[in-house]
Amino acid sequence: MLTIGQLAAYAGVTVRAVRHYHAKGLLAEPQRDHSGYRRYDAGAVVELIRIRTLADSGVPLARVKELLAADEKEFAAAVALIDRRLRAEIRERQRHRERVAQLAAGESLALPPEAVAYLRRLRELGIPERIIEGERDAWIVVAAQLPERMEAFIRSKQEQIDDPSLVAFYRELDDVLDWQPGDPRLTALADRLVEQLEAVDDEEWRFFVEEGMPDDLAALLDSMFLNQVPIAHDLMRLLEQRGWTGWTKNQRIEPR
Repeated sequence: MLTIGQLAAYAGVTVRAVRHYHAKGLLAEPQRDHSGYRRYDAGAVVELIRIRTLADSGVPLARVKELLAADEKEFAAAVALIDRRLRAEIRERQRHRERVAQLAAGESLALPPEAVAYLRRLRELGIPERIIEGERDAWIVVAAQLPERMEAFIRSKQEQIDDPSLVAFYRELDDVLDWQPGDPRLTALADRLVEQLEAVDDEEWRFFVEEGMPDDLAALLDSMFLNQVPIAHDLMRLLEQRGWTGWTKNQRIEPR
């Protein structure tokens, strides 16, 4: 005869679990010996293993009680159903594993190949990682909302970084991220940005008009810039003073 601790050890559960199964009416309580202790036989071990196996398979305890009372045919049908459910869960978990494995590939989890290639090109050009991370986060949002336009957007960006002066500017922006509101260098930065905007040719502006992003998405991306960069509000104010509005979707301010 076995003590409750020995029973639990044989079945691979805790004593607390055994008592819980008693309380739920799943495992019959044995007679107590003359010292008042419960004593279990081999049948109790078998029954407890059956309970544990069903519970570990995700079967609710109320359903476990029904299955233990079922005849052989009903029990076999129930086990087959549990097996199908477990197989479905395994397939789902495998899909989760594949998604998690993609995390090791970084940007490829949430971005199309052309965007990943663009970010890789930025790294090859020596663009600081903070700048690349900001671009990456913005592209993730764009890709989720406008997947059909990503190829055109990225093609335009690839053409822009063929310009050595723009690449040099990207490298300098890493320092700008640490500037604080009121920095005296902001005026020169705003002038430089306006100079770049006014140098954009007509064909590129037509692209922005025809393929540009919706105002609500541009506003969302602007909010990321405003929330993350200390001088963002000052810089956008200076740009407006020079006739330009927006950060993600630059537009000339039409004279009234």
